[in-house]
Amino acid sequence: EVQLQASGGGLVQTGGSLRLSCAPSGFTFDDYAIGWFRQAPGKEREGVSCISSGTGLTYYGDSVKGRFTISIDNAKSTVYLQMHSLKPEDTAVYYCAAPAWLNTTTCRYFGSWGQGTLVTVSS
Repeated sequence: EVQLQASGGGLVQTGGSLRLSCAPSGFTFDDYAIGWFRQAPGKEREGVSCISSGTGLTYYGDSVKGRFTISIDNAKSTVYLQMHSLKPEDTAVYYCAAPAWLNTTTCRYFGSWGQGTLVTVSS
């Protein structure tokens, strides 16, 4: 069973940056995609960014393209989400999720959610 816990959230001002981290246990990066999802208050959870180490495929939601970057450090078995130019609408609980289902236009996760990390962007 994959154990997932996101970390790195916090309070940041508009325009600021944060880097989220997730070091899943029981998961092989080469075999499956992994992703970041978020849920804002009163909204449905959405896919933010996903990556497949095996295929090199990445996905970014339209609202974060050009501002967020997903990456994998294989040596540390950690996936990161580097977030720049943060906006108040980025405020949400962010979750790391794997294995994710990924193609060129979407990213989905159908399993149980682990502990997320809260990102709050003040205006």
